[in-house]
Amino acid sequence: MDNTALVRVSLFLGIFTIMAVLEAWLPARQSILGRASRWKGNLSMVVLGALCSRVVLPASLVGVALWADNTNVGLFNSLSMSHWVVVAFSVLLLDMVIYWQHRLFHKIPLLWRIHKMHHADSHVDTTTGLRFHPIEIILSLFIKAVVVVAFGVPAIAIVIFEVGLNGFALFNHANIRLPQKWDDRIGMLIITQRLHRIHHSQRKEESNTNFGFSVSWWDKLFGSFKSRATMRDEDIAIGQKDYPATNDNAGIIALLKMPFNR
Repeated sequence: MDNTALVRVSLFLGIFTIMAVLEAWLPARQSILGRASRWKGNLSMVVLGALCSRVVLPASLVGVALWADNTNVGLFNSLSMSHWVVVAFSVLLLDMVIYWQHRLFHKIPLLWRIHKMHHADSHVDTTTGLRFHPIEIILSLFIKAVVVVAFGVPAIAIVIFEVGLNGFALFNHANIRLPQKWDDRIGMLIITQRLHRIHHSQRKEESNTNFGFSVSWWDKLFGSFKSRATMRDEDIAIGQKDYPATNDNAGIIALLKMPFNR
């Protein structure tokens, strides 16, 4: 646990680099805006989100988990179960919670105003997986903290989950396209780039599907999985109609103001 930050940063940078190189080498779609314009705003959201998280919850989720363990708080801390069974259940639980959190952020109008900034990106690439409003980051942090305390989620489960969540977000937002037969096979288990681009469609009946950030089985279990879009992958209209692809809409201030726009 002492090397948690180093492990997380190393894996994050490694996956980000691999995805960025692949999408530069074999892009699935062409962006209307230049990379510099979009990446500056998208990557700034990562920094701002991290700073806000540190201010709001200095102890981090791992610190919350360690406190729950030391004070014997939470369901798993009161059950006699194998440690690694608890870890496995905890990772699955957190992933399901994030699925429903994502779904509710689409369903509830006030939450959608916050989450819409993520969907307003006119092009989906690996940096889109990092583009979340700081308010959404804070709300998600509180939701996960409540789950951690209520269930007594072990600290190692949080590390495994968050490393996986960040890695999958970079993976399935990447601007690449797998061969269709492999896409279908891999999509039986995890959300691929093509499946996630359906979620970023301007069509509401498509954007309200494929909510999973990692595995596809929650969408299949809860009836929100969509294997094909109405149009071909290269022709799907990405983004939001009220935020056209302009440099102004990709700027840092514009991104932060989006939830407050009428």
